[in-house]
Amino acid sequence: MFTGIVTDIGTVRSAQQRGDLRLQIQTGYDLDTIDLGASIACSGTCLTVVDKGDDWFAVDVSGETQSRTASGLWNEGAKLNLERSLRMGDEIGGHIVTGHVDAVGEVVEARAEGDSVQILVRVPSELGAMVAPKGSIALDGVSLTVNEVEDTPDGTRFSVNIIPHTAQQTTFGGIAAARQLNVEVDVLSRYIQRMIASRAH
Repeated sequence: MFTGIVTDIGTVRSAQQRGDLRLQIQTGYDLDTIDLGASIACSGTCLTVVDKGDDWFAVDVSGETQSRTASGLWNEGAKLNLERSLRMGDEIGGHIVTGHVDAVGEVVEARAEGDSVQILVRVPSELGAMVAPKGSIALDGVSLTVNEVEDTPDGTRFSVNIIPHTAQQTTFGGIAAARQLNVEVDVLSRYIQRMIASRAH
């Protein structure tokens, strides 16, 4: 479990296709404090540490995970938003994030708004009912607040603001249209949607 507050930007140092895709990710984390088997959110995807060195850790990315996450994330040289799993007593600065990607979204537009950047993101229509104005959403593992939501023929569109601090501390600096993003809706909305759907039958 995570909170959507990024604590490091990692770099994919190598990507080796085995049975699964083995990634070696360079990080500024103190690896002495990370055990094998620990969970780390990598751009919103919960992955398990299977090996580590002085300044890197390795994870295996299954074919299923690759097919359900944003393209380009698992390539050599890619930058990843990293967050270690939540421990009892930690401050929840964002919102509860599971590290399970619900869909891949696409940036439709990115425009300056004051010192911030407002991005418009399109997600599949089936996710639309779980995105609410002023609600929380995780994009590439970053906890953000939804501004406005609009249902359109080609999917649901919503906007969020990237403040300068977030742009500096995450991979969102220089974000532009056509970029794909891992999207995780608020976990509460998943349960509410499921309850509503089950009552309809």
